[in-house]
Amino acid sequence: MTSTLRAIHQISRPQGMPAPGDFAFVEEPLPAVAPGTALVENLYLSVDPYMREQMDGGWPLHAPLEGRSVGRVLDSRDPRLPEGALVFHRAGWRTHALVSRNDQARVLPGHQGVPLTAHLGILGGTGLSAYVGLAHVARVRPGDTVFISAAAGGVGSAAGQLARLLGADRVIGSAGSAAKVAHLIDHLGFDGAFDYHDGPVAEQLAQAAPEGIDVCLDNVGGDHLAAAIGAMRPHGRIAWCGAVAQYNSARPPAAPYNLYDLVEKSIRLEGFLVRNHRDKQGELEDFLVPHLRSGRVVPAETVVEGFDHMVSAFLGMLKGANLGKMLVRL
Repeated sequence: MTSTLRAIHQISRPQGMPAPGDFAFVEEPLPAVAPGTALVENLYLSVDPYMREQMDGGWPLHAPLEGRSVGRVLDSRDPRLPEGALVFHRAGWRTHALVSRNDQARVLPGHQGVPLTAHLGILGGTGLSAYVGLAHVARVRPGDTVFISAAAGGVGSAAGQLARLLGADRVIGSAGSAAKVAHLIDHLGFDGAFDYHDGPVAEQLAQAAPEGIDVCLDNVGGDHLAAAIGAMRPHGRIAWCGAVAQYNSARPPAAPYNLYDLVEKSIRLEGFLVRNHRDKQGELEDFLVPHLRSGRVVPAETVVEGFDHMVSAFLGMLKGANLGKMLVRL
């Protein structure tokens, strides 16, 4: 077994879009395994939009970064994290990690017929965000028309499929290219989709859903949120999951011009953070695993090979280079 690990540190605060120079690859000794801890060799690492916000001050400089990961236990002094077990943890951006149950590391359930990568995507925080937003915040009901922004990303790809399972009658998504629009319709079962570069989002959404929408899971904010409010039927529900439109902007977009429509149409807008809903993890797995096994749900993923490409995978995700969940295989 190697005596060192490789990690990525953030070394400067970005102005706008991050650049490779904001990161540094470092080599460090493997940490000692103390009682209650386990040494894990990481197999897959996740990159996610929320990480961009962390770069502005949530992550300390010149220290290992944080991110969802799955790996195999190499050495353990905790019987609940046995050697050889596959585990989920949050000590990403490195080849090896010292983890503990106190840090929410957990042994993966090993669902037969479900790929390991699903635990960072549709069965991980990505899928949990989509599930909580649709099932518990917006409370999708049979017959609903659902609009999902950034629908070709990790959360959006999961949400489109989940909405159908929850009873939605029509599912519409926005994406950033014609190829992504085709992917949503041809592979993920969306009823309609549009490229937000092709014209005003409000106009395109009105064309895709001329009778309006009942639910929106919004990952973008800005013009997408305003369009959803405008298209919303009375008593509609908006679950606000993210605001990728402003993550790299020096001047965040103004609030939607039509916020008063929330009052006029009795619309409920609720923001949420998935970390406050970890108690729904078992519920998500009970709901989704049978559909993953049957093939009714597809874990949409883009997998980048090699730890050396971790930063480029992260930057590519911010620029929309991925279809589905962006992962790095070590």
